[in-house]
Amino acid sequence: MHRGKGMKFVGDSRVPAEKKPNIPKDYSEYPGKTEAFWPNFLLREWMVGAVFLVGYLVLTVAHPAPLERVADPTDSGYIPLPDWYFLFLYQLLKYEFAAGPYTVMGAVVIPGIAFGALLLAPWLDKGSERRPLKRPIATSLMLLGFISVFFLTWESVDQHDWEAAAEQGEITDDVDMEVDESAEGYQIFESQDSCIGCHGGDMLGGSSGPNMFESDYDTEEVIEIITNGKGAMPAGQFEGSEEELETLAAFIANDGQSADGGDAEAEEDGSEEEAEEATEE
Repeated sequence: MHRGKGMKFVGDSRVPAEKKPNIPKDYSEYPGKTEAFWPNFLLREWMVGAVFLVGYLVLTVAHPAPLERVADPTDSGYIPLPDWYFLFLYQLLKYEFAAGPYTVMGAVVIPGIAFGALLLAPWLDKGSERRPLKRPIATSLMLLGFISVFFLTWESVDQHDWEAAAEQGEITDDVDMEVDESAEGYQIFESQDSCIGCHGGDMLGGSSGPNMFESDYDTEEVIEIITNGKGAMPAGQFEGSEEELETLAAFIANDGQSADGGDAEAEEDGSEEEAEEATEE
C-alpha cells in the first residue's frame, strides 16, 4: 500500500476533521437560565424605565428647579456656578497653574490627559485577572481619577459663597419698579460702564452693587455719593459733565423716572386743582 492511499490523515484526534459552523445554541436549550429578548426581557426593561420616569416626574413637581432672577449680561459681578458634575473642572480653573495665561492647561490639556488615561486603561493593562489588586495599572488610574474628582468637587462646594449666591440670584418682584428707559438720565447711565458693571444694566443691583433705588436719597445726596463714593463704592467713577451728573442724580432720586416728567405731572395736577376750585367758586 502506497503512503497516503486509502488513508485519511487527521492529526490530533481532538481536532474534528470537518469544521462545523459556529452557531450559538438556542436559548431553549437552557431552561430556567435564559429567556427571549422579545417580549420577555424588553417588556421588563420598559416597566422598570416607566417606574423611574414616573419617579422623576414626581420629583420635578415636588421640588421645582432652583431658578434665579433674569440673567443680566451686563452684571460683571455675578458669581457663576456650574452644575455639580462640572464643579471639579470649575475648581481646577481657580488654581494658578490652570488659570490666566494657562487656561488651556486647565480647560483642555489636564482634563484631556485624565480622561484619555481612563479610556486607555483597558489597553494599558491587558491582564486576565479580575481582582483589583492583580491589575495595578487600571486600579491606580481609576482610584486617582476618583480621588481627584471627589477632592476638586468638595473644594468647589466648600469655597463657594452660598449666601452671596442666594442674594445675587434672588428673584425680586419688580412689577412696581419700572425704569423709564426713555429718560435722559437712563441714557446717561448706559454710557457709564463702571456703573453698569456693579449695579447691572437695569439699575436694580448685582453682586457687587446694591439696587440704586433702595435708599431714599435726594438729588444732592446722590451727587455726593457718586462724586466722593460710599462704602465699597470708589470715588471719581463718573465720566461726564456736571450737568449730566445732576441729571443722572435726579433720575436716581426720582426712582428711575424722569424728574421733568414728575414735575410736569405735578404741574398738571396743580392746574387741575386750580381749575376745579375756580369752577366751584
